[in-house]
Amino acid sequence: MSLLKGIRALALDEAADSALARLLASLGVELQPCTLDRLHEEIRVADVLIERSGLSKLAKAGFPRDAIEDLNPRLIHVSVTTFGSTGPRAAWRGSELVASAMGGTLRLTGDPDRAPVKEALDACWFHAEMAAAAGVNAALWDRELTGRGQHVDISVQEVAFSRNVNGVLVWQFDRRKLHRVGGALNYGRATVRCIWPLADGYCFHTLMTGRFGAPANQGLSDWIDACRLPNPLRGVDWTTYNRSTLDATTRATWERAIEAFFRTRTRREIAEEGSRRGINATVIAEPADVLADQHLTARQFWSGPLGRREPARFVNITPGPATVPASPRKAIDERSGPLRGIRVLDFSWALVGSITTKILGDLGCAVVKVESRSRPCLSRLDVQVAASRPDSLDDKPWFAHLNTSKRSLALDLKVPQSRTVLEPLLEWADVVVENFSPGTMAKLGLDYAALSKKHPALIMVSGSVFGQTGPLASSWGVDGTGAALSGRTLLTGWADRDPVIPGAVPYGDVIVPYVMAAALSAALVQRARTGRGCHIDAAMYEICVQQMRDSILAAERGERPMRQGNDDPGVYHQAVYPARGEDQWIALTVYSRDEWQRLCAFAGLLGAERSVESEAALSEWCRKHDAENLAEQLQSSGLAAGAVQDIEDLMERDPQIAAREALVSLDHPSLGAFGHMRTPITFSRTVPLPYRAPRLGEHSDTIAQDIAGLSPDQLRELHALRVFQ
Repeated sequence: MSLLKGIRALALDEAADSALARLLASLGVELQPCTLDRLHEEIRVADVLIERSGLSKLAKAGFPRDAIEDLNPRLIHVSVTTFGSTGPRAAWRGSELVASAMGGTLRLTGDPDRAPVKEALDACWFHAEMAAAAGVNAALWDRELTGRGQHVDISVQEVAFSRNVNGVLVWQFDRRKLHRVGGALNYGRATVRCIWPLADGYCFHTLMTGRFGAPANQGLSDWIDACRLPNPLRGVDWTTYNRSTLDATTRATWERAIEAFFRTRTRREIAEEGSRRGINATVIAEPADVLADQHLTARQFWSGPLGRREPARFVNITPGPATVPASPRKAIDERSGPLRGIRVLDFSWALVGSITTKILGDLGCAVVKVESRSRPCLSRLDVQVAASRPDSLDDKPWFAHLNTSKRSLALDLKVPQSRTVLEPLLEWADVVVENFSPGTMAKLGLDYAALSKKHPALIMVSGSVFGQTGPLASSWGVDGTGAALSGRTLLTGWADRDPVIPGAVPYGDVIVPYVMAAALSAALVQRARTGRGCHIDAAMYEICVQQMRDSILAAERGERPMRQGNDDPGVYHQAVYPARGEDQWIALTVYSRDEWQRLCAFAGLLGAERSVESEAALSEWCRKHDAENLAEQLQSSGLAAGAVQDIEDLMERDPQIAAREALVSLDHPSLGAFGHMRTPITFSRTVPLPYRAPRLGEHSDTIAQDIAGLSPDQLRELHALRVFQ
């Protein structure tokens, strides 16, 4: 289903090979590579311009923004650059490594006794280009309404920063910082190991909090017992286990026993018996394993013949049952943003769904979040800061960050009378978003097959780890699962050590929402033209494989990609060097031999060729300098450099993050006013205005009366039946 058939996009210079261009092409966009000398004539008939130069460089090349707008006022023009097109550091040179360093993700990746190490391949740029896709398609939808184009500006640094929600909240509320911890995840109050050596490889495994993780945790304990190994996990009441509050000494004892157990198991045993026992463990795959994966084959994920296969789609789209006329309906309120007026019924929870509907809400959609006190979102439960209490569902800054621009309807779907409220909302909605385990919505009678019979123009978006179909569809998975299976984990770290968690801040959980938002916005454009709805099936595993595309193609050629630290074969030299002070570092990307010579001259290493000795001398020179000041000086000399920033640097001292207003202060009823992560897409014309996250059920009565159309008597009756729980 080509949602954007007929849309023509120009990809300027290196943007033609970008993930953004591939995603748009997968949605039906006609993609045309373009050079600056052809831009003047081509731009007049294009719908979209994709570029990595930024407004300043384009202006110097003879294409200022106002001239572009005069040439084609309907054009959607998107710039993806390391620091964005505006702000005091917009002209700084960048790279994947520099963006990661200055965006805060590099600081948290790697072993604590070595320099920070970058995630596999182009993680930050890929994330930014998925955000760009959401921005482009939202702007295309706005153009359907207004006939006007606009500029969409993306800063890779800011997008990388937006992943740091946990780091932001523990700094804001407790003045604590997260640290890199190798093969573990740092949740703020606890560090939980996740990568374990096997007899013949590695696996990803984590003990999950509370009743959600209890069956899998018990399954692991039972398996350890079956192997007659020491088991301190025996007899634990897993329904009360909380990863954030477990005693550190107890955790250390548990983890020693878990490590001893996993070292006796093979990759095959984890994949087969581990799956049968339902434990939360995933084999850490090589790129060649991805190519051989039966699940991806069953989902027809690949394109091209054997030997030349590559990842094809970003999402799987099922067309609606029929073409129907779309009728205008009333939104809750009129708001700013490119998606204003679109109505979203939100069944999401945790990260993927919540971030998706945050994006939609921040960009102007009217979002009704359906939730329940009987099954509250994990982000309403996890106590990570001192300001939050275990007995409150309304004081978690994690939830507040992830759920701006929504209204909350508390609804117990197990009570039959809840349908009195739900059915009118389904009639009201343009879009339904959910990220429950596949099959859950069908059990509730709310799957796409059921809903599209009554509402054929409905667009439904489903996010999951493995997708809605295929042999692994019902399997357990979290953010780390997508990283493990796609090769991201195996290829992150140093060649002489075990792999490390690729980003101590979530990745799959944050890139999938932008792909979902991009596909949804494209579906709105298609529906405006045809009246037809659709079902969008987004799988984290597949989108992570898209990010690992270069290593997958290398494996298809018979190569065996492995971890390479901070090296990048596409540049002359790249590294992270120590700077003055404890755990202070500077990231450098040197694109050519000429730049290397300029760097060495700046450091007083005249005439030095690249060698082990010259790199060691450069490292010693960097160690004598303050990272931020040195980065400023190197950037003034035209070299790509950046301090490896922590959350305090980003929130208190970074002028670019401040200028781009990456944090928006909103007044929360339980927590007071504090900075909330904005959706990092800057529109030149339709400026979003986010508002604070809701208390659970805060808007139940208003929604029931104003949207569902219930009378006061009906409302009182439903309250008596405890429907609004």
